[in-house]
Amino acid sequence: MMPRMAKVIINGLLIGGTIVALFPLLWMLSVSFMQPSAASALPPPLLPAHATFYNYELLFLRAGVGSYLLNSLFVSTAITVLSLAINLMAGYAFAKLRFAGRQQLFKTVIGMLVIPAQVAMLPLFLMLKYIGLVNNYGGVIVPAMSTAFGIFLVRQYARGIPDELMEAARIDGAGEFRIFVQIVLPLLKPIMVTLAIFTFLTAWNDFMWPLIVLTGQGHYTLPLGLASLAREHATDTELMMAGSVVTVLPVLVLFLALQRYYLEGLLIGSVKG
Repeated sequence: MMPRMAKVIINGLLIGGTIVALFPLLWMLSVSFMQPSAASALPPPLLPAHATFYNYELLFLRAGVGSYLLNSLFVSTAITVLSLAINLMAGYAFAKLRFAGRQQLFKTVIGMLVIPAQVAMLPLFLMLKYIGLVNNYGGVIVPAMSTAFGIFLVRQYARGIPDELMEAARIDGAGEFRIFVQIVLPLLKPIMVTLAIFTFLTAWNDFMWPLIVLTGQGHYTLPLGLASLAREHATDTELMMAGSVVTVLPVLVLFLALQRYYLEGLLIGSVKG
């Protein structure tokens, strides 16, 4: 009797926590379909009395959110592809290749994990300004091309790959690049998916760094575009909720579709080696 009661209590708490976590998202979606000023009523309605797509039409046809969406898609995809290429190669090198100063360099990479990103923003901005990467997408993409977390994650996972596989390939005359592409990359697939999702979500939701680097509104990503739109339509709750749905929905669908691979790769990577 007691185990059944405990199970009921635990499941009830989990369901209650899920409802509390999902309610803001569901209400945001509901408000985005309401008529203008409908959400300002007291008490606020939970469902739209007369559902409409007016707020979404206003976003894409008049507010230019479509261009912001494409900007975010381009920047996030470029960062994900380049970051995957560099982090995978660097992580594999730290895990399996022998070269002078490997341990000291890896310790430096690990030390970067404890440094807040805000500390490096000013010197990084000055360097990008010196080489002419301010107010273009290079200023957002280049600093994100490699991360200490990504290198560490790949390195921990790659340490579990048997050395005998690489040694056998070298005996057969395969070069290091061929070994990496044909042998190592297929074995790194779980951590590749994990790192790709993590990188894409981070780049998509990033607000602070693009705000500093991208000064022209034509280069704005979706979070920046919605922030500028909020200054002009501060009282248009329904319009802002529609913009939030446009921002959240793509990455939410991506995460839900690939969450099994994401969690699997993250957990495996944390215990390898």
